[in-house]
Amino acid sequence: MTLLDVSIVNVALPTIKVGLHTSDSALQWVLSGYALTFGLALVPAGRFGDARSRRAVFMAGLALFTATSALAGAAQSQEWLVLARLAQGMAGGILVPQVSGFIQQLFRGAERGKAFGLLGATIGISTAIGPLLGGLLIQAFGVTEGWRWVFYVNLPIGVIALPVAYRLLPAPTAPDGDTADDAARGEAAGGGKGARRGRFDPLGVCLLGAGTVSLLLPFVQEQQWHSPAKWWLVLVAAVLLAAFVGWELRYARRGEPVVNMSLFRARSFSLGTLLSLLYFAGFTAIFFIFTLYLQSGLRYTALDAGLAITPFALGSGAAAAVGGRVVHRFGRPLVTAGLLMVVVGLVGATIAVHVASGRNVGWETAAPLLFAGLGSGLVISPNQTLTLGEVPVRRAGSAGGMLQTAQRIGSAVGIAAVGSVFFARVAAHPTDWAGAFQIGVLVATAFVVVALLVSLADVLGGRFSGRGNRAGK
Repeated sequence: MTLLDVSIVNVALPTIKVGLHTSDSALQWVLSGYALTFGLALVPAGRFGDARSRRAVFMAGLALFTATSALAGAAQSQEWLVLARLAQGMAGGILVPQVSGFIQQLFRGAERGKAFGLLGATIGISTAIGPLLGGLLIQAFGVTEGWRWVFYVNLPIGVIALPVAYRLLPAPTAPDGDTADDAARGEAAGGGKGARRGRFDPLGVCLLGAGTVSLLLPFVQEQQWHSPAKWWLVLVAAVLLAAFVGWELRYARRGEPVVNMSLFRARSFSLGTLLSLLYFAGFTAIFFIFTLYLQSGLRYTALDAGLAITPFALGSGAAAAVGGRVVHRFGRPLVTAGLLMVVVGLVGATIAVHVASGRNVGWETAAPLLFAGLGSGLVISPNQTLTLGEVPVRRAGSAGGMLQTAQRIGSAVGIAAVGSVFFARVAAHPTDWAGAFQIGVLVATAFVVVALLVSLADVLGGRFSGRGNRAGK
């Protein structure tokens, strides 16, 4: 549901503007406000689930997400819709880190990789269904009211999932599922048996929240906030996040912090988080500019645009399930191969747009986007498995939240950077939407290339140090 509400809303923006008479700024907040509050909640919610009850936090997030979806669908003004989307993003941020926490808690070794692979396949399927379902709903219910059903579609999912979650998800146990190895890792990481896991760190939460908002805000509002003064917030964010790191190191001496900085001593976690940030900066932006190019430049309908994006999403979902099953055998080289496939696929899509003309673009880009999607499926879930492989179960939620936060930051930075060159090209050459898309894809590909270099560094570092790059080691 949380990822469906990103891809499905993208194709609904034009009809929201017609149906609610919203301003461009309000439309931007419908997208960016969701991303902002989503990123804000991830780490504190993960920590809360680790300390208390992942099932209870999961169900609370699910109930809140369902309720705020109903509020968004019933919106009678742009202010109402924006506030509902802010609350919906917060609910998504509460919900998501519990998933990776449960996978860490319930699975070990190769089975954990398979579980993350199924999660990746689910993400791929929901991403694929989003544009298609959005287009079908808008076509069925009309331009003025169809967008409401983009939000109402979450209601039956939430109503069904809540009792299922209560029945199937495990209640918290005293050791929270830690094995002896997990306990040893936890003590080595500075959170020994005496660490008071039930205590919370309100100052750490505030510093992290203020730093995250200060960092994300100028990027998510890059197109609407034209003053260069916005970039001062990046400096403010650097100061706040540095203070957060210092406080967390101090707080760790007497309790369990929001984020235990010892997690970053593990090369798999630090490099995997950096890789995730860079990769999401690249591939997320592709959907943003491709949808704009198809709908605004080529006058595709929402349904047609959704169909054109589908090859990437389907390839990603299929490959994620396979990648999860074999990541324990191949380790980081599998991620490296996937990144290389994404680069080749994106370059192929750029060439296809240069060669194709008019409405044939959707067909011409299908094969390279499918190839890039297959590569993406070998990146996201396997990288998540490897990144969290050395994390103790009792910190699985906060570590998963940190990884997700890196992804949200990467997405915001990528969309801002790629969107800037895209819109600059359109402004200079109003009819050259294809050229704008090609330049935007090249910038996105540059982010993926840097992620590829990080992955290679992890592979080579593991070989030189004599340590494995495989899941579970």
